[in-house]
Amino acid sequence: MTHSTDSAVRMTIGLDVGDKTTHFCALGSDAVLGRGKFPTTRDALLRDLAAYRGAQVVLEAGSQSSWMSRAGFQYRGAQVVLEAGSQSSWMSRCLESAGFKVHIADPRRVQLLTKDPRKTDRRDAETLARMERGMPELLGTIYHRGEQAQADLALVRARDQLVQARASLVRFVRGTVKLFGVRLPSGSTRGFSKSVRELIPPVVQPAIHVVLDQLDALCLAIRELERRIATLADGRYPEIVKVQEVGGVGPITAAAFVLTIEDPKRFASSRRVGSWIGLCPRSHASGDKDPDLGISKSGDRHLRGLLVQCAQHILGPFGQDSDLRRFGLRLAARGGRAAKRRSVVAVARKLAVLLHLLWRRGATYDPLHSASRQAA
Repeated sequence: MTHSTDSAVRMTIGLDVGDKTTHFCALGSDAVLGRGKFPTTRDALLRDLAAYRGAQVVLEAGSQSSWMSRAGFQYRGAQVVLEAGSQSSWMSRCLESAGFKVHIADPRRVQLLTKDPRKTDRRDAETLARMERGMPELLGTIYHRGEQAQADLALVRARDQLVQARASLVRFVRGTVKLFGVRLPSGSTRGFSKSVRELIPPVVQPAIHVVLDQLDALCLAIRELERRIATLADGRYPEIVKVQEVGGVGPITAAAFVLTIEDPKRFASSRRVGSWIGLCPRSHASGDKDPDLGISKSGDRHLRGLLVQCAQHILGPFGQDSDLRRFGLRLAARGGRAAKRRSVVAVARKLAVLLHLLWRRGATYDPLHSASRQAA
C-alpha cells in the first residue's frame, strides 16, 4: 500500500466497497498517487484514508458504504461520488452532514461505462476515480431522500410487503382446498379468514387453520401500519391531504408519492415526473427507424404500481367524471391492440404530473378544469 501526503495536489479517491474488504485508489492530476485495500471497518477506514485530507472521494455503493461515509471523515469541502445502491441513501446523508458535497452516480450508467473482461475491485476503484475526475456528468445523478422521509416511507413499503404476503397465503389456501373438491367463495382478503374457516375440509384443517391464523395476524399488522400512515398527513406531511383531492388517490398512494419525491422543487417541470417514475415510452431511434416501445420502467416500481392502480380506478365503473377519466376513455375508444392497457398507463403518467403540480403550486383541484376552459 502506498500513500501520498502532498497537500498541493488535488486528489480523487475511488472506493470499491465490499462486505469484508474495501479497495481504494488515490488519483492525482494524471497519475495514481496511492492504492490499496483495508478491512471494511470503521477503524481501518479512518486509519488508511487519514492521509488524504481534503481529497475528492469516490465510493462505489455497497453494503458497508453507508456507515463508512459517516465514520468521522475530516475532509471538509471534499466531493464525494457514490454509485447508487442499497446503502447509498443513508451513506450520502452521513457524508453531507460531515461537510461533503455528495454526487450519487447512476449505477446503470456506470455499468455501461465500465464494462471490462478483466474486472476487479482494484480496477473498479481506479475507474470510478478517473470517471469522476474526467467526465462526472457521464455518471448521472441520483437523488436520495432525507433520513426521516426514508423512515416514514418504510411504513408504506412494509405495508406493501405484508399485503403481498397476505395475498400469497390466500392463494395458497384456495389452491390447497381445491385439491379436495372445495371451491372457496370470492371476497375481500380482509375478511377471508372468517368467511372460509368453516368451509375447510376436516382432513386438511390442521394445515389450513394455521395459515388462517397467520392471515388474521397479518390483517391486524396491516391495519396498524395504515393507522400510522394516516397520522403522517396530520403531522409532518400536510401535503398528503392536498394530493388526495384527486379522485381515486387514497392515503397510501398519496403518502408514497410525497415521501418518494420528498422535495417537489427537484423537478423544474411537473412533466418530468412521469418519466422519472418510468411511465414514459423508451426510445431507440436509429437512422430511419423509430420503433414504438414500451415504458422505461426506470423509476420507483412501488410508486409506479400504485399510480397504475389509481388509473385503473379512475377509468373503472366507479371513477368520477374528470379530465383524466375523459382523456383515458378517449384513448381506450380508439381500439387497436392493447388500447385499454395503454390508456391506463397514459392516465397514470398524467396523474403523476397532476399530483406534482397540485403539490408544488398548492392549488385547489378542479376535476373538470380543462373541460371548463374549453367550454369557455
